[in-house]
Amino acid sequence: MAQGRAGVALDAAAAGFYDPAARPKPSAGVDDGRSRVLAKLFSWWNGATIGTLVTVKGRGEHVGTDEFGNRYFQSRDQVSYDGRRRRWVLYNGYAEASKVPPDWHGWLRYTYDEPPSRTPLPRKTWEKSHLPNLTGTPMAWRPQGSLAAEGVRPKADGDYEAWKPE
Repeated sequence: MAQGRAGVALDAAAAGFYDPAARPKPSAGVDDGRSRVLAKLFSWWNGATIGTLVTVKGRGEHVGTDEFGNRYFQSRDQVSYDGRRRRWVLYNGYAEASKVPPDWHGWLRYTYDEPPSRTPLPRKTWEKSHLPNLTGTPMAWRPQGSLAAEGVRPKADGDYEAWKPE
């Protein structure tokens, strides 16, 4: 059962669970265009705000996009305290740091000089695709017996004896 549950989570993430198009639509009484503008103005968790987009346009240089649709940038000028160009990510949809794949994470943290869009990391045949942290989402893993799953614990084996105070 655990194997099947993990397979469901993997398939859902690959199908675009974090994709904004897969999210529920606003209620019928809400003007969709107006609510999107307000979300861009006031909420950073629904993607980049208008101020961030203006800053990126003026100071950033696009270097690549990952399989989740996150866009990666570096500054055009030397602005960091140690003389390196600053690097950042604009998330596609909900801002969740675990959506950054390992190769792009290494580039963001200056482990790699070249972005994965120019010099992809070699992949081993046994490596799995990156999966964001699904905790708190409908696709989170719920072990047998947890209250979020069926809520019934498996029967204890015959070798278990409860402790009783003397």
